[in-house]
Amino acid sequence: LQTRMQSLQPDPKAQYRTVYEALKKIVLTEGFWRPLRGINVTMLGAGPAHAMYFACYEKMKKSLSDTIQHGGNSHLANGIAGSVATLLHDAVMNPAEVVKQRMQMFNSPYKSVLACIRTVQKTEGFGAFYRSYTTQLTMNVPFQAIHFITYEFMQEQINPRREYNPRTHIVSGAVAGAVAAAATTPLDVCKTLLNTQENMALSSVNISGHLSGMVNAFKTVYQLGGISGYFRGVQARVIYQMPSTAIAWSVYEFFKYFLTKHKLEKRT
Repeated sequence: LQTRMQSLQPDPKAQYRTVYEALKKIVLTEGFWRPLRGINVTMLGAGPAHAMYFACYEKMKKSLSDTIQHGGNSHLANGIAGSVATLLHDAVMNPAEVVKQRMQMFNSPYKSVLACIRTVQKTEGFGAFYRSYTTQLTMNVPFQAIHFITYEFMQEQINPRREYNPRTHIVSGAVAGAVAAAATTPLDVCKTLLNTQENMALSSVNISGHLSGMVNAFKTVYQLGGISGYFRGVQARVIYQMPSTAIAWSVYEFFKYFLTKHKLEKRT
């Protein structure tokens, strides 16, 4: 939904005003499973990407907090640790995101994930899978910095003793995801344009060939939609991120609690 709603020059049959209207239209005209197209490639990359992401975050957070605030909880350390963890996460997830977004566009010519990978590789080269990597990082570094700082801040407010408390992890995760998602929507719109290379949009502003780079994407989005163009799909993005970050933190905190408890029991 987010990819479709961020389309800058959508086909008349793929123009949506709200998230509900978009979902209803896609299901009725393209089938029940259409909104989930390309999700298998995301799931494949998500496991290793998230494992590296949380491992790097936890390690760096501890080291930096000890240096900056001598064992305390430093928001600066949380932000830096989240940003560095993002570099590893996005190196795995960027190609998966390119494939997923291309498959989700209206009238997508790709029949399967493998067909999409082969065609993109053949016609645009390996670089196409990382064309939006710098944009992704430019978006995700501030996203994750805001996300981790907000999560840790929320935990300080509603779970000051930092005990395992599923309800506080869900609430903190959802709030952190919503705040970070809303703040970084303009960068996400640019990333979608770079990933999908919408022909109609690019030809309408006399761009031939492939659009590359963050600065070019920013200019093109402004030419096509003005200031409001940067906030296309903000609703869908916030709705998508809230459960996503709430679930990610809940699962992470559960395993952290479970493994720590197991380690302590072993020692005693």
